[in-house]
Amino acid sequence: MNRRKLITASLATGAAMALPARALATPAQASALSPYQRKVLEVAAVQKDRVASSLWRTDAVGIADFGLPSWKPRLHLANLENGTVRSFLTAHGKGSDPEHDGWLNRFSSVPGSEATSRGAYLTCEWYKGKYGTSVRLVGLDEENRTALERAIVMHPAWYVDPGMIGKWGKIGRSQGCFALSDVDFNDVLWHLSGGRLLFADRIGDA
Repeated sequence: MNRRKLITASLATGAAMALPARALATPAQASALSPYQRKVLEVAAVQKDRVASSLWRTDAVGIADFGLPSWKPRLHLANLENGTVRSFLTAHGKGSDPEHDGWLNRFSSVPGSEATSRGAYLTCEWYKGKYGTSVRLVGLDEENRTALERAIVMHPAWYVDPGMIGKWGKIGRSQGCFALSDVDFNDVLWHLSGGRLLFADRIGDA
């Protein structure tokens, strides 16, 4: 086993946690999904199957759609057990949006780029960092293999507060991490960490 696989196994092993029981989706919930939300669920299922051997849990998948601007909720929590989708604001990296216009203009995995990387990530253990409780991420694709090296994680950040949109028309930028508001992070922490999949790319119009 090489060093990267050893680190991945160690991180995922430390991420195990108990989750509350989930209710099955009702017909009303299923019919209430928009075409875009159905697309999110489809992408989540395809990507989950693609990297299933690297995952510890497959009940829920995070889909970060960077085809949407930062002022729209674009980190989608796709529950594959009950067919529901909930969406949250998330930042992209400064290197992906040097003009700070609110749109991700390029992906990069180059160390020091401060850009967002596309691809599949394994969510691992919690730790205390600069922004408090954060979740380590392991890149599973060639486009994001440097995630651990670059310290790309999920964390809460003041600059993702919805109030930023009212003031500036967009939220702030990260250094390539998946930053969320304090309130949303607690929700995502509980339902997406622990060896699940976070997939980032451009998905489509909401």
